Amino acid sequence: MGFLVPVLFALFAALSNALATVLQRRVALTVPQSDGFRFGLVLDLVRRPLWLGGILAVIAAGVGQAVALATGALALVQPLFVLELPLALLIASLVGRSRLPGPVWLAVGGVVAGLGVVLVAASPAGNRTYVPVDRWVLASAACAAAVAVLGVIGLRRRPGRMRAGCLGAATAVCYALTAALMKSAVHVLDEDGIGAFLSTWETYAFAASGIGALLFLEHAMQGGPLVASQPALTLGDAGVSVALGVLLYEEHLRTHWWVLPQLLGLSLIYAGVLALARAGAAAGADAP
Repeated sequence: MGFLVPVLFALFAALSNALATVLQRRVALTVPQSDGFRFGLVLDLVRRPLWLGGILAVIAAGVGQAVALATGALALVQPLFVLELPLALLIASLVGRSRLPGPVWLAVGGVVAGLGVVLVAASPAGNRTYVPVDRWVLASAACAAAVAVLGVIGLRRRPGRMRAGCLGAATAVCYALTAALMKSAVHVLDEDGIGAFLSTWETYAFAASGIGALLFLEHAMQGGPLVASQPALTLGDAGVSVALGVLLYEEHLRTHWWVLPQLLGLSLIYAGVLALARAGAAAGADAP
């Protein structure tokens, strides 16, 4: 039962995020593109009801994610968000009233099977609630440096694969750091109440990181093809989150010969995500 609760809420969050992705991407491609980082992009988007619907889905996903992180390991919850891409394509096909071809269903099966193999083989464990400040300083500095480098490289490029990939990876790091900070803040809420939650630094740090992720996400969507941004975002979020779970929360993954099926599962996920991203681009996911 302790394993089931975080999984169910993480799946709900993944579904909500997939819906948000479909709605926000459709709207993001209808506003003027920019060569640099433009805060006014959100002001353009907020005037569109469809984008606001996407934001409501993001809020629902945030609630689901918070409950999942409060009850389960970061290394268990965040990898489940790999399912966002297949779910987004399924939702997009329903919205567009189109059928997904057989190879797409095969890719969906590969992602689901690969994720199952990885989670069973790794068996993430541990639910530490306190992280020393010195660990937060090192982890936050490393994430901020990675985001800065990826952001500068991406924004200096013209719209295309490199720009979209770098901005997608920057978004992934922001998402992973947001989840790690959210986990700590939610435990403060659970143990000490709303007053402590509103006064702890982690609450405002995860809010700031989440806003940064949103800004980078919108620019990544405009920056180039889905086949470049989505794998970087999907796989990057899961990978960085697992690393933060191990380094910050001392979560444990099975090692020794268990690494072999984990690598097999990761290969299936990578191949499936890449195929799905290509299918999304070919199906017109990058068109307004």
